[in-house]
Order: sequence, then structure tokens, then C-alpha cells
Amino acid sequence: MTDLTFFCELDSNAFEALFAEPAVTAHLLALGAGVSVGLRDLSPERAAVLRRLNDAGIPLTAWLLLPEDQGYWLNINNASEAAARYDAFCEWTATHGLRWEAVGLDIEFDMREVRALIADRRRIAPTLLRNLLNGRRLRAATAAYDDLVRRIRADGYLVESYVIPFVLDERRAGATLLQRLTGLVDTPADREIPMLYSSFMRPYGAGVLASYAREARAAGIGSTGGGVSVGGADQIAPLSWDELARDLRIARRWSKTISIFSLEGCVHAGYLERLRAFDWDAPVDEPVREIKLVERARALARAILWMSANPLLTLALLMGSALLLRVALRRAR
Repeated sequence: MTDLTFFCELDSNAFEALFAEPAVTAHLLALGAGVSVGLRDLSPERAAVLRRLNDAGIPLTAWLLLPEDQGYWLNINNASEAAARYDAFCEWTATHGLRWEAVGLDIEFDMREVRALIADRRRIAPTLLRNLLNGRRLRAATAAYDDLVRRIRADGYLVESYVIPFVLDERRAGATLLQRLTGLVDTPADREIPMLYSSFMRPYGAGVLASYAREARAAGIGSTGGGVSVGGADQIAPLSWDELARDLRIARRWSKTISIFSLEGCVHAGYLERLRAFDWDAPVDEPVREIKLVERARALARAILWMSANPLLTLALLMGSALLLRVALRRAR
């Protein structure tokens, strides 16, 4: 059986409208699926819908999000704001008597920085250099998020993290280069869900999905539409039904825990009805060529990341290699 969850990232009014149609809840119940609810606000109106979903028996995950002027997604710049948001979430949850299966931490870029860099690309190099040289900031943010995870667990919730997949390569390499450059934080979690959205990585998206999914315990696939607007990314075409079916079957080969972004996209495209009759075990042709290309790129990236984490050893290996080459050339003469 597949453990299926849908991400839902809507303001309260749109969230109410989505679940005003009883068929949406009926489809979720038939699929045995949960919803990871993007908490763009902590309003009474949202809470009223969530109570109905609690009563219906839909498993819910509280996907923590910040106001856009605080960076929206969680990252190196807003650990204190994330902790304060969790405090507000706990108070709101208690006030409205809500029940949650887990709390989700969305570790992505700072929306403020992304929008500023899109508006003025001349700021990219100075921003990356500033981030690279500030290792202390990463250590402080990592400690702060570790504390937040401990608090969430102490409150009885599982912790999910939604991560950009190259963080997995950096972890394997024992490096922090990309975290320092981009402001991401490698945060511990009970369930880690890499965001393997093939629609964002065409024409190699299915290869990226297959490459990472075989190493992960869960997979996030998409996008079927929706999400916030930050620039060019909102112009990316959502997955067709055939693409979604392919991605689901590829992910299912390696994991029974799958999250789809987004619920609203699936509703609008009519995918929920089709998922109820979906054949998870139907054959699927993995994109062998794309997988090989992605694997090579990842191997090269991990090598570079390892060197960034071991500069003295890298220098010694390069000097040793140069010496051996010199000796070999002399003997050849």
C-alpha cells in the first residue's frame, strides 16, 4: 500500500473554496491520503475547515510557512522567526482544538533574496560571496533548527522536512559549501521528503527523480500546478496526466511514501478521480539515458563538494599526483 499525501498551499479563502466541494474529501478518503497543509495564515476560517477534515479522518500535517516578508520558506536567515511561528501555531492549534499527525519544515531559499536576485542579477555574485564567507551564521542556524526539532518532537509530533535534493549529495560528501552559498540548512527529521519535481527539471526531470528516489525513503513529486509566485518558476507547465503517472510509478519502485504537489492542481486537472483507479504496478520505462547523465553530474558534484570540505587533503593529493606524473614522464624519456 502506498502512503500518499498531497501538499496544499492556499490562502484561507481559496482553502475554504477547495474543500467546499464534498467530492474532494471523498476522494482523499477513498485514496487513504493525507494533506500537508501550507499554513500561509493562522486564521479561524482555515481552522474551521481543518476541524472538518479532522472529523472526517483525513491525516493532516502542519506545513510551517512564514509571512513572505520573513522569507516564507525556512532557511539560514529566519530560524528565530521559524521558532516564533511554531509558538503561534501551537497556540492557534490549542485554541481551535486541531489534531496533527506531523509538523513539516520546508527548507528552501529565502524568498526575499530570490526576488531581489531576479530583479537585479548583478547582486548574485556579492550575495553568494557574502553567504560563503559567513560560516558562523550557518552554525548558529543549524543549532537553532536542531532546538526547534527537539521542541516539536517533545510536543508529540513527528517532524517532516521538505528538502532540495542537492542537500543529500552535500551530506554524503560531508560538506557545507552549498548550504553556505544558498542559505539552506540540513535539518534532522523523522521523515525527509526530497522535492523531486520533474516539471521543474525538464527534459531531465524523470532522470533526477529516478536517481534520487532510489536513495531516499520518500519522494515528493510534481508539480501539478499551484504554489506561490517568485518569478520565472511560475511559468513552468504543470505535469500532464501521463507525466504524473510515470513519476508515481518511478517513485513507487523505491518508496511507499509519496507526496504530490499539489492537491489544488490535482483537483483542477481532474486527477483525483483518475488516481482512485490508478494501477501503481503497471510497467514504466525508466529514462535510462537521463538517469546516467544525472548520476554522472551528481558524482562530479559530490567530488567537488568533498574537495571543498577537505582542502588540505585535496591539495596534498593534487601535489602527489603531480609528483607521480613528473616521475612517470622522466622515466618515459
